[in-house]
Amino acid sequence: MKAIFLQGNSFGGSIPDISGFLGVESVDLSNNNLSGSIPRYFASFSLLRLLNLSINNFEGNVPIEGVFQNASTVLVFGNKNLCGGIRELQLKPCLVETPPRRADHPSLLKKVVIGVSVGISFLLLLFIASLRWFRKRKNDHLTNNQTPLTLGAFHEKISYGDLRNATDGFSSSNLIGSGSFGTVFKALLPGESNVVAVKVLNMQRRGAMKSFMAECKSLKDIRHRNLVKLLTACSSIDFKGNEFKALIYEFMPSGSLDVWLHPEEVEEVHRPLTTLALLERLNIVIDVASVLDYLHVQCHEPIAHCDLKPSNVLLDNDLTAHVSDFGLAQLLLKFDEGSFLNQLSSSGVRGTIGYAAPEYGMGGQPSIHGDVYSFGVLLLEVFTGKRPTNELFGGNFTLLSYTKSALPERVLDIADKSICHKGLRVGFPISECLTLVLDVGLRCCEESPSNRLAMSEAVKELISVREKFFKSRRTARS
Repeated sequence: MKAIFLQGNSFGGSIPDISGFLGVESVDLSNNNLSGSIPRYFASFSLLRLLNLSINNFEGNVPIEGVFQNASTVLVFGNKNLCGGIRELQLKPCLVETPPRRADHPSLLKKVVIGVSVGISFLLLLFIASLRWFRKRKNDHLTNNQTPLTLGAFHEKISYGDLRNATDGFSSSNLIGSGSFGTVFKALLPGESNVVAVKVLNMQRRGAMKSFMAECKSLKDIRHRNLVKLLTACSSIDFKGNEFKALIYEFMPSGSLDVWLHPEEVEEVHRPLTTLALLERLNIVIDVASVLDYLHVQCHEPIAHCDLKPSNVLLDNDLTAHVSDFGLAQLLLKFDEGSFLNQLSSSGVRGTIGYAAPEYGMGGQPSIHGDVYSFGVLLLEVFTGKRPTNELFGGNFTLLSYTKSALPERVLDIADKSICHKGLRVGFPISECLTLVLDVGLRCCEESPSNRLAMSEAVKELISVREKFFKSRRTARS
């Protein structure tokens, strides 16, 4: 036997003895109710490449021998009573119990204990007083400056009733979009002057609660001008007694990039009144590349988006791009690995067909290299106007081969026609400009993940193109 996949079955009790399966390569027991300590015999499974014990009730010390020395092999998050293990697992240290010793000088020991207790009590009182002063100062600051919603300040105040009223009963007239993890509505919350976007999670979906907690925990600590900002969250009960979870984001009035690229596919009332010029498209892909570079290398730990596509890129009034719904797959990997691997094995793809990296179709796990591939496809779509799933493509003829075969001589033949007729001066070298931009996209889409362009390099090259052909840095927004 090479694999044991028993994730998401609500199994309880301790792990049965499987020490005889020394040849097993993958063991996934995540998202159950298993308890007890982690068997040490797993350390001797030399062929083991995945041991996923996440989202259970295990307790005690995590071994550090054998396979437990590799944090990419062993996944134990979601077990709040575990301790120890290697540093990369980021678990709390185990408390070492020492046997009681007979005191040679009981009176001296008593004095020391009393002194330490008094000192700790004083420090605790000082801490509480400081905390109350800090909170009062922060609340005064928020009141004086009328700061909009923040996760910390508003979380306890918003309710299901508030959101229901703000969306007119979650009316379809306020519907912005929907996906497998939830539905997004436009809303004007009480006491606020700005419209927000309310993402109501589908609590019937396995792992929705863990996704909600993970997204709250991660997004509140991440800040970038090209990320859609998480304002607050709602954890409540609806009027039928069902669990209700929602995330509230800043609203992007210009809609998604997808609508701008393919206006013919939406109702006329929702269509943009104009098309995107070449410089506007270049600015947008630079925005997206910049935020991916931030997520990949500038965060505390790398974050993979795993589902980058035009519908997940939202535009504000200035057509500045903001990436939304980022990291859901990566957060599911961290908090519900079993569900994620099950999706991989059943569907063969993580992400959206056409944008997902080819290695995902072969069971590969999410990575920043997968995001680079998706960005490359998005870039090609932005400048050719063709989706990767366009009926023109099939078999070995893809958006990538379609683009590659046209460069450089026939680049204008494949470019979105609206680019060539808007906002360009007479004599502008559009062919040269498009060739350089599309070449960046193609290098992001290399078959081998290790050969793909790093997002930091993609940002530099695209900015260089903008400065060369448009003589500006777009200082107002970059």
